[in-house]
Amino acid sequence: MATRRRVAVVGGGIAGLAAAVRLRDRAPAEVDITVYEQSGALGGKLRTGELAGGPVEFGAESFLMRDPAGGESAAVALIRRLGLAGRIVHPTVGQAALAVDGGLRPIPGGTLVGVPGDLDKVSAVARPTPEADRDGGGPLLGPGADVSVGALVRSRFGDEVVDRLVDPMLGGVYAGRADDLSLVTTMPALARAARVEHTLVAAVRAAQAAAPRAPGEPVFGTLDGGLSSLVDAAVTASGATIRRHAAVRELTPTGVGWRLTVGPTRDPEHVDVDAVVLAVPARPAARLLADVAPQAAKEIGGLDYASVALVTLALPEPVLPELSGFLVPATEGLLVKASTFFTTKWGHLRRPDGLALVRASVGRYGDEEQLQRTDEDLAATVHREVSAVLGTPLPAPVAGHVQRWGGALPQYTPGHLDRVVAARSTLRATHPTLRLAGAGYDGVGIPVCVRSGETAAEEIITALEGPGR
Repeated sequence: MATRRRVAVVGGGIAGLAAAVRLRDRAPAEVDITVYEQSGALGGKLRTGELAGGPVEFGAESFLMRDPAGGESAAVALIRRLGLAGRIVHPTVGQAALAVDGGLRPIPGGTLVGVPGDLDKVSAVARPTPEADRDGGGPLLGPGADVSVGALVRSRFGDEVVDRLVDPMLGGVYAGRADDLSLVTTMPALARAARVEHTLVAAVRAAQAAAPRAPGEPVFGTLDGGLSSLVDAAVTASGATIRRHAAVRELTPTGVGWRLTVGPTRDPEHVDVDAVVLAVPARPAARLLADVAPQAAKEIGGLDYASVALVTLALPEPVLPELSGFLVPATEGLLVKASTFFTTKWGHLRRPDGLALVRASVGRYGDEEQLQRTDEDLAATVHREVSAVLGTPLPAPVAGHVQRWGGALPQYTPGHLDRVVAARSTLRATHPTLRLAGAGYDGVGIPVCVRSGETAAEEIITALEGPGR
């Protein structure tokens, strides 16, 4: 009779749930899977809610359709696996703008996360210094080297390109600053090209050519019915036992597996398992690894996170431009760093009563004190600032919602991937049945998190099938 194995997935975000689905698909039938989630909600930053009688995303709103290698992204593959592919929808309006000099200007085409491959195309927004991007006789980036995005782009194109283009683009994704964020982690395609090309313009063009996109091919997608349907479908497909409000406080090696200490200090529960996928943010993971794998804990424990708030307003028949939204450079001095015209961008959400949903993201890394404001103050500030950017007062909202995400977005400083590789190498050598997964290690975005969870699951399966197991 086959011995039943037990695998614990610690963390019920999309990385943990993707790991659970992959374990169910690839592991032997006798493997029992349990997902432990500290909060009462699964899905992490995927959360569909309701406002003014209609659905709205209170967290991530979309996923990339393609993988950097050119195939479908890991998110699309998982959605297909879960039978939800027929519900994928795409933006009906794709053009976004930058809020600069008190008005809106279209984001220039031909850039890679704001880094231009054609300097003439960005001149209406920023004045580059093309004379600085000379061929110095060698690649921009040495083998194994990493720099901040801001340092590279400032040295080649000047301050305005960073402050007005690159910083707001990266800020919209990471809530961080280009001068702090790792090129290798946040823009891997550009980093690879920079190890070959001698100018930044050439590196941008090479990175773009490495992943060509057919005209009209959608970049982003979401699910009709909301991204929480992806979470629900993954839970069902995994067949896992779901433990909500179940904080894992300790991991202890047992010689043949792991003992989890779960629940409150005064009434702990001890659970023995054969393997663990640790799909929680880096700092909680480091605390769990402190005694088990101190070197790995040291490598990942220094990762910092930015906090943000998403403010959604339901507005009766506002006058909005035909844009998906806009980004705001930090130099503009606004609390809002990005805004999405939800019911303009996503045609399937447009309402016959003319009610529009406008969402704004507030909070930049290092500026968290702004998030100490009340919900009412944040909503009023968003209403005022978006009105000012549009140049016309928005109508009073009929409903609103403020979603706070504390410690939501990892801040990858240069050398991040090397630190993660070192941590994972330590774990593979000393604890082959323990794996890390999630945004804290591999990058933000639904596809990256899905791939991270699936990779961790595959390695756990290999370890369980190894010699002596």
